[in-house]
Amino acid sequence: MKFPFIPREEKFFDLFQESAQNAVKAAQVLKEMVDTWKNIEGRVGEITELEHNGDTITHQIMAQLHRTFVTPFDREDIALLAHTLDDITDFIHAAADAMLLYNVDRPGQRAKELADIIVQAASEVEKVMPQLQKRIVLSQVLKQCVEINRLENVADRVFRAAMAELFDDSTDIAQVIKWREIYEHMESATDRCEDVADVLEGVALKHA
Repeated sequence: MKFPFIPREEKFFDLFQESAQNAVKAAQVLKEMVDTWKNIEGRVGEITELEHNGDTITHQIMAQLHRTFVTPFDREDIALLAHTLDDITDFIHAAADAMLLYNVDRPGQRAKELADIIVQAASEVEKVMPQLQKRIVLSQVLKQCVEINRLENVADRVFRAAMAELFDDSTDIAQVIKWREIYEHMESATDRCEDVADVLEGVALKHA
């Protein structure tokens, strides 16, 4: 039995947008840190606060989900989107925190390239979020998802090049281990952007 007179809860859209904006802020701070390599502890502190904020937003989405009778789209997709958005910020934080914890040397060109791609990919995620509230413009969602996927492919190529250079150029095994973990966290952040795109594409196709 359908209940068309029951309004769907719209607060999810605001929270998704807030989570995406939070990820962009974290990505921008990471890029500034990698590019300038100044005030490392302070910038990692900023990212840590943003990571905590991301967790709070995710908890709000899940709480809203539990008390909402009619949701804007499938409950499973809402939960998956919430957690995947949060994962972007989590991996940005993991990369920044590892740089501080391991007291690494100034990041090289590959780290800067990955940080820049993370900003671009997170920004594309932020741009596509309002489309959900517009009852999903399929063509626009798919177009931006294609761009997010392209950026993830670029990040994957940079990551492979970074790993190859790391093992070719370094004789310090400790540095190899440290930077391998950092690069993996950065590449994982772009992977999660692609995961968000996959969720959004699925939602758009269901409601086309």
